[in-house]
Amino acid sequence: MKRLVYLISPDKINKYFYKDLDEVLSYGNTKFFQLRLKNIKKNNILKIGKAIRKVTNKHKVYFIINDKYNLVPKMKADGCHMGQLDGSTKKARKKIKQKILGITCHNSKRLALRAYKDQATYLAFGSFFKSKLKPNARKANLSILKWSKKNINIPIVAIGGINNLNYKKLLKSGAKYIAISSFIWNNPKLKPFEAIKKFNL
Repeated sequence: MKRLVYLISPDKINKYFYKDLDEVLSYGNTKFFQLRLKNIKKNNILKIGKAIRKVTNKHKVYFIINDKYNLVPKMKADGCHMGQLDGSTKKARKKIKQKILGITCHNSKRLALRAYKDQATYLAFGSFFKSKLKPNARKANLSILKWSKKNINIPIVAIGGINNLNYKKLLKSGAKYIAISSFIWNNPKLKPFEAIKKFNL
């Protein structure tokens, strides 16, 4: 099965989450899992991260921390993801050494070229569709995916409002991975394991 999913955590981690995550990753179409928790104490995030690390290891999924690159060594994470307001990508690269560094580039060729120069492992573009996770996010269009695939030789992640009906057009336009969160964790109709099964190539 093709590993095309870049899975992002829900906003809050409850006691049922780890079982759900184990089931979701067992399906086999997820390449990355990103822990994205804002406004949470360092001790709590470390505790959560260590529990998640066990699950991602079991399923051979890369474990990525959102913005807190200083925690990468402590959590034994595979890397970090940096937004444009999350601090210096150069400092992050220095701290995490050869580990994975993902950088958000919105819909900008300029930001993409800069991220590539800063030794990003992958680029993230979006939001392509209306997103519950980031309702005010800047919009991106398919042409940025086509341009990046042609001009920048590192993987591309598409993000923002992605569901089972719109993901294929992103992959056809040049994205290697699709970032999903709400469709899996906050789906009113489907449980997480049923939701992840909707993404296949």
